[in-house]
Amino acid sequence: MAPEANTDKSQSQSQKKKDEKKEEDLSEEDLQLKQQLELYVERVQDPDLGLQNVALQSMRQEIRTSTSSMTSVPKPLKFLRPHYGTLKSYYETMRDSDQKRLLADILSVLALTMAAEGERESLKYRLLGSEGDIGSWGHEYVRNLAGEIAQEYAERQNEEAPIDDLMELVQQIIKFHMKHNAEPEAVDLLMEVEDLDLLVERVDTTNFKRACLYLTAIARVLPGPDDLLVLDITYAIHMKFNEFASALHIALALDNLQYVSQIFKTCDDVLQKKQFGYILARQGVPFVLDENIILDDDIREQVQDLINNTKLSEGYLTLARDIEVMEPKSPEDIYKAHLLDGRASASAAVDSARQNLAATFVNAFVNAGFGQDKLMTVATEVSSGGSSVNWLFKNKDHGMTSAAASLGMILLWDVDSGLAQIDKYLHSPDTHVIAGALLGIGIVNCNIKNDCDPALALLGEYFDREDSSIRIGAIMGLGIAYANSQNEAVREKLMPILGDPKASLDVIAFTAISLGLVYVGSCNEEVAQAIIISLMDRSESELGDPLTRLLPLGLGLLYLGKQDSVEATAEVSKTFNEKIRKYCDMTLLSCAYAGTGNVLKVQSLLGHCARHLDKGETHQGPAVLGIAMIAMAEELGLEMAIRSLEHLLQYGEQNIRRAVPLALGLLCISNPKVNVMDTLSRLSHDSDPEVATAAIISLGLIGAGTNNARIAGMLRNLSSYYYKDANPLFCVRIAQGLVHLGKGLLTLNPYHSDRLLLSPTALAGLVTTLYACLDMKAIILGKYHYMLYFLVLAMQPRMLLTVDENLKPLSVPVRVGQAVDVVGQAGRPKTITGFQTHSTPVLLAAGDRAELATEKYIPLSPILEGFVILKENPDYTEDQ
Repeated sequence: MAPEANTDKSQSQSQKKKDEKKEEDLSEEDLQLKQQLELYVERVQDPDLGLQNVALQSMRQEIRTSTSSMTSVPKPLKFLRPHYGTLKSYYETMRDSDQKRLLADILSVLALTMAAEGERESLKYRLLGSEGDIGSWGHEYVRNLAGEIAQEYAERQNEEAPIDDLMELVQQIIKFHMKHNAEPEAVDLLMEVEDLDLLVERVDTTNFKRACLYLTAIARVLPGPDDLLVLDITYAIHMKFNEFASALHIALALDNLQYVSQIFKTCDDVLQKKQFGYILARQGVPFVLDENIILDDDIREQVQDLINNTKLSEGYLTLARDIEVMEPKSPEDIYKAHLLDGRASASAAVDSARQNLAATFVNAFVNAGFGQDKLMTVATEVSSGGSSVNWLFKNKDHGMTSAAASLGMILLWDVDSGLAQIDKYLHSPDTHVIAGALLGIGIVNCNIKNDCDPALALLGEYFDREDSSIRIGAIMGLGIAYANSQNEAVREKLMPILGDPKASLDVIAFTAISLGLVYVGSCNEEVAQAIIISLMDRSESELGDPLTRLLPLGLGLLYLGKQDSVEATAEVSKTFNEKIRKYCDMTLLSCAYAGTGNVLKVQSLLGHCARHLDKGETHQGPAVLGIAMIAMAEELGLEMAIRSLEHLLQYGEQNIRRAVPLALGLLCISNPKVNVMDTLSRLSHDSDPEVATAAIISLGLIGAGTNNARIAGMLRNLSSYYYKDANPLFCVRIAQGLVHLGKGLLTLNPYHSDRLLLSPTALAGLVTTLYACLDMKAIILGKYHYMLYFLVLAMQPRMLLTVDENLKPLSVPVRVGQAVDVVGQAGRPKTITGFQTHSTPVLLAAGDRAELATEKYIPLSPILEGFVILKENPDYTEDQ
């Protein structure tokens, strides 16, 4: 002890000289306080216990009254700094008594500003001190203590030492934080000490919403399996306070159908159950209600109808009528050729099959879901032999397939009327027309489930036809109609085709994609096995074919977003022929981690993109798309991915540059960010035609359904720039159709519900289309242009439609503005900014959020998107 005391003394002497200089600067009050404290320090060391006690109590009082404000270091702590060592040394010599514990408390607070880094003295003296309330020492002290507990806990875990004393302290700190609206800090501490369950007991009605908001936000950036654990706790908290709709969103984020049925069973409110139906339909979850979940047959049937999405077409058309866009548009209305100079408009008059094919797609995209257009559906009004058949025959061969299928797109979601109108094409003598009609049937049924399974009944007859185009139509139609349904009957139809030696390569490729879509994210072993065997059976020459690359994609879709579950299959893929091995590996990796935001996987994919390869290697394309698929999960990762892709453009090989525009298109789908728009505009004039065509399609994707005037202008200029070049011009037309998708009422964004949920069906549709675009020449610009129809899986109305208790549209005022991130903010901050007030139904752009502008109704869903049921507020009075 002695040498330490000496150094302390010499330190205090030099300190005294400095202090004398400082004393001249102090005000009288401060000087008095300083002398007072120095007196207390001497008294504490007095042998008389009574004096000692009084001094300690007074010192404690001084510190406590000053720590309530934390703008600067409190005066008492400042003046006691020189005496910290003295008090510490004296503490060691004291006998165990109340005074000793009191001094430990004071030392614990002094250690806040005095202790050396990493010593954790504040915590050490706290554990030795009295059991009193820690909150009385102020927020900063509690915060510091929480930090030291986290370090101590980690150390004790390594040494396997007991942690009971720490956990008692944690309980006190959590109680303090929850009382003082510091939920994020409470959550952080509980995560550090791995005891998040404690939170469920500690939250109350005043703070559970803020705690859940923070938990949901951090779940997005946590590595697995912590993210699932955090969402589980969030689910438990929502259930504790009967916030069933919020709990349902979390259950869907966890992809846990047991939780979904638990919510249905726990909730007694029939209206609330109908709202659940709307939420499940938007996510596209194959959920079947039984007697155990809802007893009453009528109610069960009503809710099941909502889950099956049968009301989508009706709601969408209500929106269209309200916004007054029911009038059908022709491709010419979209091209606006009169705004261009002479040369381009002259070429537009030529009636070539390629131009007509482009017009077919534009017409289908623009009038999607409206049930009427100026090319395909007019015939029924004029006479049975009118212009629709004529338009069909203005397309050649496989062009007719897309033309017949476009009728499905125009009648999207309207199953009864759609099947009736497409039926006439099934009796056509032309195989391509039949193929298109079959695909059209699939498209009409997309995202809609029907108890009679009309799609399966109609398409099932055509599987064993000789003609491969008819088979492809039926297979692709089935994949689109039953995406994410995990329907056994569909599997029994499709699986044998994979092993059929007579089936052509394109039929097998589409079968793999359709199986991947039907079982998306299900990790189904049997389907995976069948696709793997089919891949192994391919000959050398077939492996070089662009269509073969759709087989690994079908396999990847089975594991979409399922992370580690892909590992066994990824091991098997290492045994494939080296021509396809790496391609398969990249595809599986990107699909399995899609939408997870996993930074390590993004780095691994960037590593693959950095290598310079021999000719003929194709796996870097999927790697680039993989970066976008993984990073699209949250805003920050998305911005970083955009910057990484910019670098790849500058330094990457040609096959990487071709994929970059598509990756940018996926990252900003239906969300035209200016910087990305400019990059794509630059690339659309690139010297490499494949980069240019990919950039043009991506301009359509980022503007999909937004009617963005700037993109529309760019595309018009591109149509005049490429007026002699058929391929880029075809892509410009497709992009123009996409920008005006559903006349601006639809979106392709797979994220919904405030970016909390990712629809697996939508992402699968987008990814399939983008993979097809990786080899534009062979697929989209070749004879498989109908692969563009896979986008239908991602099409959803970007609307908010409020309905009353009888599910009839109800117009109420809502405020729509840019969403603001309010996670962890104090008080009740505004969740939207720059809002305008509209009457529902309204359109929501990317990043928009809506809130009710009236107290008269209570929404049954916490997130105002899609269909929201409103019930009257019983406490509402008119004069409010």
